[in-house]
Amino acid sequence: MAPFTKPETVLKQAEGLVQVGQSNAALQSLTEMFSSKRFRSTPLTSLEPIMLRFVELCVDMRRGRTAKEGLMQYKNIAQNSSVTSIEVVIKKFIALSDAKVQEAQEQAERVIAVDVDDLEASETPEDVLLGAVSGDQNKDRTDRALVTPWLKFSWESYRTALETLKNNARLEAVYQQIALQAFKFCLKHSRKVEFRRLCETLRLHLANVAKYSHQTHSINLSDPDTLQRHLDTRFAQLNASVELELWQEAFRSVEDVHNLLTLAKKAPRPAMMANYYEKLTRIFLTSGNALYHAAAWSRYYSVVRAVGGKSEEELAQLGGLVLISALAIPVSLADGEEEEVKGKSARLTALLGLSKPPTRTSLLRDALLRNALNVSSPEIRLLHQILEVDLHPLTICATIAPIFRSLAADSTYAPYLSPLNKVLLSRLLGQLSQVYSSVRLTYITELIAPLNEPYDINPRADGVSVEPEIWDSNKLEAYMMGCARRGELSIRIDHAEGSVTFASDVFGGSSPVASTSSTGAVPCGDLIRTRFSRLATTLSNSLLQLYPPPATPSAAEEYATLFKAAEEERKRLAIRRTLTTRRAELLSELSVRKEKEEQSRKAEQARKDKEEENRRALEGDRRRAQERLKRELEAARKEEAKTLAKTLIAKGGLKVDAEDIEKYDTTKLVALQVEQLDKEKRDFSERLRILHKRIDHLERAFRKEERPLLEQDYERQQQEDHVTHEMTVAMRRAAAQQKHREDLEAKARLSRIMADYQARCKEITDRRQEDYERRRAEAQKLIDAEKEVRRKKVFAERAAQQKSREIIEARLRSYEEELRQRDIGTVLFLLVLLLNYSQADPIVARKEEEESSRAEAEAAAAKEEAAKRAAEEQALEARKLREAERRKTAEEARLKLQKEEEAERHRLERQAARPSNGDVAASTWRRSGANSGTSTPTSSIPPSSGRPTPTLGGAYRPPALRAASGANPVARTAAAGDVTPPLPASKPSPFGQARPRQDISRQGTPPPRVVEKDADGFQTATPKFKVRRTGPGEAPPR
Repeated sequence: MAPFTKPETVLKQAEGLVQVGQSNAALQSLTEMFSSKRFRSTPLTSLEPIMLRFVELCVDMRRGRTAKEGLMQYKNIAQNSSVTSIEVVIKKFIALSDAKVQEAQEQAERVIAVDVDDLEASETPEDVLLGAVSGDQNKDRTDRALVTPWLKFSWESYRTALETLKNNARLEAVYQQIALQAFKFCLKHSRKVEFRRLCETLRLHLANVAKYSHQTHSINLSDPDTLQRHLDTRFAQLNASVELELWQEAFRSVEDVHNLLTLAKKAPRPAMMANYYEKLTRIFLTSGNALYHAAAWSRYYSVVRAVGGKSEEELAQLGGLVLISALAIPVSLADGEEEEVKGKSARLTALLGLSKPPTRTSLLRDALLRNALNVSSPEIRLLHQILEVDLHPLTICATIAPIFRSLAADSTYAPYLSPLNKVLLSRLLGQLSQVYSSVRLTYITELIAPLNEPYDINPRADGVSVEPEIWDSNKLEAYMMGCARRGELSIRIDHAEGSVTFASDVFGGSSPVASTSSTGAVPCGDLIRTRFSRLATTLSNSLLQLYPPPATPSAAEEYATLFKAAEEERKRLAIRRTLTTRRAELLSELSVRKEKEEQSRKAEQARKDKEEENRRALEGDRRRAQERLKRELEAARKEEAKTLAKTLIAKGGLKVDAEDIEKYDTTKLVALQVEQLDKEKRDFSERLRILHKRIDHLERAFRKEERPLLEQDYERQQQEDHVTHEMTVAMRRAAAQQKHREDLEAKARLSRIMADYQARCKEITDRRQEDYERRRAEAQKLIDAEKEVRRKKVFAERAAQQKSREIIEARLRSYEEELRQRDIGTVLFLLVLLLNYSQADPIVARKEEEESSRAEAEAAAAKEEAAKRAAEEQALEARKLREAERRKTAEEARLKLQKEEEAERHRLERQAARPSNGDVAASTWRRSGANSGTSTPTSSIPPSSGRPTPTLGGAYRPPALRAASGANPVARTAAAGDVTPPLPASKPSPFGQARPRQDISRQGTPPPRVVEKDADGFQTATPKFKVRRTGPGEAPPR
């Protein structure tokens, strides 16, 4: 996982990558940020610009899946704090995808509109072959190459947005907006397949509402606002499906709307229901269901009349549609006798909100009751009169044909001409069956000939021409057979005679032939079939004539009966009114209770949401505090390691690059220091060993020539030191005198106010002393008064206790004396008396109980106080022990640290002194004696393997100092086995202490020496560095 970087830095890096043409790398850098653990703790003010840039890159490169993952993660972070930010990002995403589609369409149009160079050039063979193979035109191929990829991405972006925003009450508004935009997208580009998938997606999201109801911010369909938004979306879906002519999807949308309406507690808006029924009319008209199409127009007409706001022309047209749609219902469906479609009818009836399935008769009756006949046009009123009232079978077709021509001129009524033709034929055949028993087929063809005449009208405004339905003999015969098969008519066709016989089976079952006519004429077959019922009616009338009913009661009796009945009816009405009122009150109380429960539930949910948000905020604060503390500890650790590393580098004990310091902690730095010190020690020992082997006579000759110059340098240094010392003493003396004079002046200046200062101090001290004495006396008086009161109270209590104790003891002694003198009966009697006495004297017993309880309380308090005091003493003792232990540990640590520092200092001193004592060729010698002379320097021949190595602690001394010490260095060296012992430092030098020369350890590692050999084959060594002095003088060049 990549390390976390600040959001601003990530955005700047992405912008830089985009500017240099590396959009993939920029998108990858933004995507990696989402996988960081600190992404959730980043403030939204910093994340929103990143998300906007992220969706821009995803749209530019058509990375739909990457955009979906990023939007999902951003929604999980921002949905509890800022819904507006999510809305901004989603809308930006959709707007960019739509803009890309528009841009692709414009580009395709520009490609198609490119002018051809040669207008007379014929089409190339390649173009002909491509057109023959693909079957597409040039525009189709261009759209498929340029527009289709962006259309796919735009559709995917809408689905991504809906999946991101689904099932969240706080994101519900933007969810509905995106859904409406998706409908517009499908309408604009005529995407029928995508529209079906969109409807299925929305239906699935709505079905999952109950599944995710336990989650936070879940959708509550019982909320009126939420339900209204879903209804608006489903109505938009219904309108879009009708415009796209997806009738099956439109019917499913109607079912969705109906299911949502069943959940509503309040009635929907009338305008919404009018739109609902209007879309149902179009669906049923397209599906060919004339019965429910007419029922939908009837419901729409009732809603429009209730709402109002329509002009007379609109109401006339609407009333005509209601009436003509009812007239267009086939006669065979008049009584709804089809039992096999009851399930489907019940479903459609529920969609229309009807209590029972509609019929042709009921729809016509409702249209007449709603005054649809009076407001409709004259042609429709005449059509209703001819089809439903009059009986003119010979002229019915000739009379209705002009009406059909006028209706065909209106695009509103033109779709009903075909079903009206069939209704007209059914009426014609039914009326002919009532008048004739048989008729020639050619005669029927002549009767319907006016219907086959063309409509002498111009094409309608919509450009569609209406042609009449041609009824020839074959089509007419097929229609009559269909009527016979459905049971509408009892008919037989004789092709030999060319006649049509209307069979009248007087003993057959009932048929719906009577329903084909509304004139009230009863066929003879019906007379035979109803003979028993008519016989029963006649016999009943005869009995009434033979045995008349008893005479009617008098007017008074009738009045009394009517009054009693009226009184009973009034009581029933009162009871019914009371029940109605009580039922209304109960319903009102129930609704109020439900509203209160809903409000309390919402308040509880809001409280839980607030608690959840507070808990989440507290967790976030705690997590951020922990991370901040961790960062501070890490920074402190790094700073400590950096400081230690710088200290060690400054001391020269560590060699680490400044860039690599942050990679090490204190432990690693100490280990590196120890390792480096060991390495330097080994290197230094090796260099000493090599330098020791390079000592030769030439170096001793150099030192011999150096001696007089060093003595002169020492004398000059002594003189300079003396002058410097005198100047320092003079300056210190002058400074001390100046300070003394200033102190005397300050004393003289301040001595003038000393008397006032002392007087003021004495005054303040006396006043505070008097105040202290006064407060002390008052406090002492209060203490004495309290002591006196307490003393009196204690003495009174003790006297009362003593008196009570004496009384009890005296009584006990008297009782014991009497018990000794009397027998057992007397003892019992006395015990009874004693018991009675104790009951008669409750004051004494109460006092005894109070004393005992007080004594117990005092003992418990004293015990508790002692335990508390013991615990405090024990805690104090433990604290003292811990303090002593802490001090002891600190002292041990301090001593240990001091010892380590001392050891380190000694080690460094030894390390610094080692080259000055043992490196003869690179260090300078010090004078410590008064005499000077010449002597042979120590032999430079290395010792044999059997002799010990010369000690490095010996230093070179002038011959005078060696003579003064009374020792011969050559002899001492030979006696000691060529081991040079350290020279004594007891005798001071007459020239004073020599100024020490600079140590070789501060000059760095000496350069390697060039090994040379003389003519005799002996090895010689030439020093490659000069001997530097600290003083101002310098030795002459060698």
